[in-house]
Amino acid sequence: MREYSPDLTPQWKRPKAVPEVAAEPDLVVEVAGTDFCGAVVACEAGTVTLEDRFGKRRVFPMEPRGFLLEGAVVTLVRPSRTPSAPRLTASGSLAVSGARARVARAGRIYVEGRHDAELVERVWGDDLRIEGVVVEYLEGIDDLPAVVAEFGPAPDARLGVLVDHLVPGSKESRIAASVASPDVLVVGHPYVDVWQAVKPSALGIGAWPAVPRGQDWKTGICRALGWPQNTGAAWQHILSRVTSYRDLEPTLLGRVEELIDFVTVGGAA
Repeated sequence: MREYSPDLTPQWKRPKAVPEVAAEPDLVVEVAGTDFCGAVVACEAGTVTLEDRFGKRRVFPMEPRGFLLEGAVVTLVRPSRTPSAPRLTASGSLAVSGARARVARAGRIYVEGRHDAELVERVWGDDLRIEGVVVEYLEGIDDLPAVVAEFGPAPDARLGVLVDHLVPGSKESRIAASVASPDVLVVGHPYVDVWQAVKPSALGIGAWPAVPRGQDWKTGICRALGWPQNTGAAWQHILSRVTSYRDLEPTLLGRVEELIDFVTVGGAA
């Protein structure tokens, strides 16, 4: 049997313990013995990828005592796996993992124009596919009575309509009243155009400019904000800044949720 041999090395000569630090994304470290300093962008088995301030990336082995953190020697280790938080859709609802799009319901949601449809798809697209709700656009509200008559709403095929600038006394309010039915719900927002339903803060502006009467509203907005006079390109810029329901005004959020509820309650898929 081997005899126990105590370590007689003086304490001051023994190597100091080196802390282990998880290589979390964006952690900035310096590679020991080199002048390379960068942020963690990836961590695989035994290696870590760093990116310096010029965008250059290099892969290094995660060796003991191989890195400096704020001047102190550390050993990088892989981050521990923790349960991920539930994913939310852009509308703020809980995402259903692996769910397939539902067969389209007989009910429909109509919006006034293409921009309205694209905005609804941007935020509620996942929810609409799960619920089997199809959104179509009208290219204006003037023909709404004929559209409703042709659609033929019924308890199992409800029709929801989102209208721009639905305020008392407007043309839109009169048309909405003409299609009143238990199986038709017409709701709207107070904005001249759905562009205004996007919060100014999402675009980095203080407020939507006021456009004098008699001017084309979208063209006036582009002019006032110093954007190129191309309303299609302007809309794509606006839409690109919408990442979730937080970028939209509550007035629009409530109306769209109301329409989804209306066409899905009691409707057959």
